Amino acid sequence: MVSLPHRSVLHGAVSAPCLCCPKGKDQFDNLEKHTQWGIDVLEKYIKFVKERTEIELSYAKQLRNLSKKYQPKKNSKEEEEYRYTSTRAFLATLNEMNDYAGQHEVISENMTSLITGELTRYVQELKQERKSHFHDGRKAQQHIETCWKQLEASKRRFERDCKEADRAQQYFEKMDADINVTKADVEKARQQAQLRHQMAEDSKAEYSSTLQKFNSEQHEHYYTHIPNIFQKIQEMEERRIVRIGESMKTFAEVDRQVIPIIGKCLDEITKAAESVDHKNDSQMVIEAFKSGFEPPGDIEFEDFTQPMKRTVSESSLSNSRGDGKSEPKFGGKSKGKLWPFIKKNKSPKQQKEPLSHRFNEFMTSKPKIHCFRSLKRGGAGPEDFSNLPPEQRRKKLQQKVDELNRDIQKELDQRDALTKMKDVYIKNPQMGDAASVDNRLSELAQNIEKLRLEVQKFEGWLAEVEGRLPARNEQPRRQSGMYEPQNPSAVNSCAQDRESPDGSYTEEQSQETEMKVPATDFDDEFDDEEPLPTIGTCKALYTFEGQNEGTISVAEGEMLYVIEEDKGDGWTRIRRNEDEEGYVPTSYVEVYLDKNAKGAMTYI
Repeated sequence: MVSLPHRSVLHGAVSAPCLCCPKGKDQFDNLEKHTQWGIDVLEKYIKFVKERTEIELSYAKQLRNLSKKYQPKKNSKEEEEYRYTSTRAFLATLNEMNDYAGQHEVISENMTSLITGELTRYVQELKQERKSHFHDGRKAQQHIETCWKQLEASKRRFERDCKEADRAQQYFEKMDADINVTKADVEKARQQAQLRHQMAEDSKAEYSSTLQKFNSEQHEHYYTHIPNIFQKIQEMEERRIVRIGESMKTFAEVDRQVIPIIGKCLDEITKAAESVDHKNDSQMVIEAFKSGFEPPGDIEFEDFTQPMKRTVSESSLSNSRGDGKSEPKFGGKSKGKLWPFIKKNKSPKQQKEPLSHRFNEFMTSKPKIHCFRSLKRGGAGPEDFSNLPPEQRRKKLQQKVDELNRDIQKELDQRDALTKMKDVYIKNPQMGDAASVDNRLSELAQNIEKLRLEVQKFEGWLAEVEGRLPARNEQPRRQSGMYEPQNPSAVNSCAQDRESPDGSYTEEQSQETEMKVPATDFDDEFDDEEPLPTIGTCKALYTFEGQNEGTISVAEGEMLYVIEEDKGDGWTRIRRNEDEEGYVPTSYVEVYLDKNAKGAMTYI
């Protein structure tokens, strides 16, 4: 900014150039240019802040769109993936980025209201004030110039009159000295000289008066009017400078005000990142994808150099012990599990099958499907999810039970609401007909009953998967309310043909042929076996009635010895004493294996 001339400089010495005289007139114009430049600077700053607010809004919009783009879609597979700590942390980051974008919107709003809006109004006021000050200055300058012109005119007139009076005096003296001139001409010249002298005196008086007036006006102009105008312009310019400085300070304060909130957003992102637990995520993956199957046992060596030996069936064991039990049936083509003590017969075709095919057959084998169970109509799999591995099946059944319970609760809520409405109609017949809700109540009752039957059905399957059913022979009674009446003989035939010691079933539903093996073959092989060593202990979690051959009964809480682990068939071989040993369902006992024992294995 060009500093304004001080009052002492403007009006100190007579020789100093003034702002209104020809030598100082350009200073007034310079001030006008300078103040206009100051307004231009202010408008430039307003434009800068406005563009900054647009950038903040655009940035906030882009951040929100980015956060929305990576948000999980509802009812999609992505939503299930956000149960892991790492993906939950990412979701928290997206939410915090949304709040972070909101703070940039706050910056834009505050800058618009506190800086852009205020300065725009101030610029308009500043332009009006500047225009008024310079108008007053121009007016004062024109007035003093007018006074100066009047003074110059009066001075020139006085000078002219003085010269004419001198010429008239000289002419009179010339006429008076000439003897040839008549007296009348001399008198006329004398009167003309006197008139000119009088006019010169009048011009002198007028010039003197005009000069005094001009000096007074000039003093007032340079010592009062112009200093006041310059003072107002200077104050206006200083206010502009102060205002733009305050706006710059506000510009910083607007950013500073949101820093704590932005810091909280960043702290939450950091907190979410620190909550990532790799162990927990790994465990969730294990829980989500574990099948419940035990790893396959060792593949037996197949000696093709030796003649084939028939494998002893359980019927020989039954005959040798003379217990009078019927002979079990099993098919040569069956892929289901046989009795715990029975070795599976191999046909020549099966013996020549490569080991890799047998391993793949085990890895791709499906869980057992009960012959009772029906498929969903139009569905892709069984209604009881028996096509899934045990653990996955348990989770699906649990989800189905929870879903049905929620549906029951909704129906109960509707029933309660309609019941209250019916009571209101009974008490106040004018509000409605109580009989109009009976049909809906009856429909709700039927729906609730159907849902409860569905819950019982799925809970029964869930209990079976979790190993909480005490015995297989209770199944028909439990399922009696879940299925339509069936032919008992057909059901029993299907169950007996495919039933294992605990009441589970094999997959084969094809025609089965009976194979009777002499009892002596099995007795000879079984008697030669030495007692298995103890590899650990176990505690019975539930009571198990070993009603089938090869099983042993245990009581809840009883401690026993483990002599053979579960080989993937769901059975563990235990021993109570030297004379009592047999198989129990693995889910009925809690096993404590001795790590040092031979043959002990650890599974995930």
